[in-house]
This record gives sequence, structure tokens and C-alpha cells, in this order.
Amino acid sequence: VQLQAFGGGLVQAWGSLRLSCAVSGRTVSRISLAWFRQAPGKERDFVAWISQNGAWTSYADSVKGRFTISRDNAKNTVFLQMNSLKPEDTAVYFCAATRFNLISRLENEYPYWGQGTQVTVSS
Repeated sequence: VQLQAFGGGLVQAWGSLRLSCAVSGRTVSRISLAWFRQAPGKERDFVAWISQNGAWTSYADSVKGRFTISRDNAKNTVFLQMNSLKPEDTAVYFCAATRFNLISRLENEYPYWGQGTQVTVSS
């Protein structure tokens, strides 16, 4: 499975961005996907997860109500819509995939990773 994340950039506080993760190499409908993020000097943290068919999602408390994860299996793409962005959302955002259709917030349970895209939120 190959993953490529893009869509990051610089945005002012309270602005919005939409990240995309293009998936190839495996039938996308047979993998669940997640977004993680890593701020400078900090560990990589779970952000959101979506099931294989998109019916189930899970979010970190810090982004619940502001971020929305979705997927378009016909286009082999997963999205992360980020609204009401805060400076503390500044990080490199990674998409990750696993063939298991179970909610997981642990990065070591995801064998497939994209290269990351930088999101910077200015105050």
C-alpha cells in the first residue's frame, strides 16, 4: 500500500484546510485509514480514523467537532477537513493505513504511512 498526503499549508487561526491522502497498491475498500500529526519536539499523535466503508469514525478529543474524516473509495482518497484551526494544530500530518477494520489510536498498529504534509496555523 502506498499513501501520499497533500493539501497542507499556512492558514490563519479559525481558518480551514482540507488534507487529502491518495491510496494505491491495494483495494482501498479493504483498508481502514487514520490521520496522525506530529508537532515539533513532540510525539506523533492520533487525530482521526475511518472504517473501510466509511460508516464509522473516531476522533481525538482535541479535534472533535472541528475536524471531519471522510473517504471516497471510488477515487482511492481519504480526506481530513479541518475547520476552526488553532495554532496548536500546527504539525506535520500523516495518513496511515491498516488492513484491519478496527479502531486504533496506536501508530505501531499501522504498517503503511504516507510522507506527511505540513500544516501551519498562525495566530
